[in-house]
Amino acid sequence: MSFRVTATDGEARAAILTTAHGEVATPAFMPVGTKATVKSVDPDELSALGAEIVLGNSYHLHFRPGAELIAELGGLHRFMAWDGPILTDSGGFQVFSLRHTILGVDDDGVTFRSVYDGEPARFTPESVAQIQARLGSDIAMCLDAVPPADSPRPALAEAVRLTTLWAARQRTAERAPRQLVFGIAQGGTDVELRTRSIDEITTLDFDGYALGGLAIGEDRELMFDTVAWATPLLPADRARYFMGIGDPLGVLEVIERGIDMFDCVLPTRLGRTGSALTWGGRLNLKNARYARDAAPLQEGCGCPACRRFSRAYIRHLVNQQELLGHRLLSLHNLRFLLDLTAGARAAIERGEFAAHKRDAAVRLGTATEEEAVRVI
Repeated sequence: MSFRVTATDGEARAAILTTAHGEVATPAFMPVGTKATVKSVDPDELSALGAEIVLGNSYHLHFRPGAELIAELGGLHRFMAWDGPILTDSGGFQVFSLRHTILGVDDDGVTFRSVYDGEPARFTPESVAQIQARLGSDIAMCLDAVPPADSPRPALAEAVRLTTLWAARQRTAERAPRQLVFGIAQGGTDVELRTRSIDEITTLDFDGYALGGLAIGEDRELMFDTVAWATPLLPADRARYFMGIGDPLGVLEVIERGIDMFDCVLPTRLGRTGSALTWGGRLNLKNARYARDAAPLQEGCGCPACRRFSRAYIRHLVNQQELLGHRLLSLHNLRFLLDLTAGARAAIERGEFAAHKRDAAVRLGTATEEEAVRVI
């Protein structure tokens, strides 16, 4: 594995992550392709938007269509016709977020009911490693225990203990050729527990590291504060991944704090609900104010929606529940976040990230110029 930092500006970093299927320029937003597809977006379109790496989910692919079938058909890259890097989640978040399906948790793993048919299933560090090896992803995430944001301290401590125990076993488990494995630190916003988890996980010497168990309902400012002090505790020569953030200002906040990679379903989920990300804030295309609006979603945007279609037309598609409307909005929202991330990288390389972030906050409508200078 090669991870090379090419520029820094404060804690913010630009780097190159080399994988078996190519390089990823960071900071990098990873579109989420949970079930081997970024919803409604063709792989060629995804590449044209600027995506270099996508995320797949081991939980869902394990149950439908099955890792064995995907392996038989040449692995996940060939199966979904994406020739760039792929990161696969272990499925730990899915299991623990669906707490009503959990049948038991012990040192060996977690037993739960499948959301597809209700049948009992079990994940262990070795089994999720095997699933991800069969998928053939470039980056495999360790199985972790993810407690709710409002968990009492003993539950957070137990999640840290299990996450370390499972990570140590997955570190030596089967993996695909040249597959990277990332460890995950838990501990919520508790300083002592998060610090302990980072120390234990980094001691295991993974190819990269993630901050897990955040952006799951805790106070937003407390979350950013946690990222600010926790990220520098991760090794400087490895990729740092924040699991699950995709709102524009949130992306800039974690980049400022030293995060290299992040993912979120937000752009395509907003697209399916009729909303667009723009520099003026989110547009709800169902709103009647756009019925005669001939402007593109965002002036100057190079996405397929903005190059050819008006807000009025896309509103018509959304209100008539035409799939093209959802597709165009998804393409636009992905392009918006990918461009935002690329702009942040360029600002880091120029040594102007702080000014870039202040300007972005004003343009996004999240702060006045005075507030941006004073607070951000």
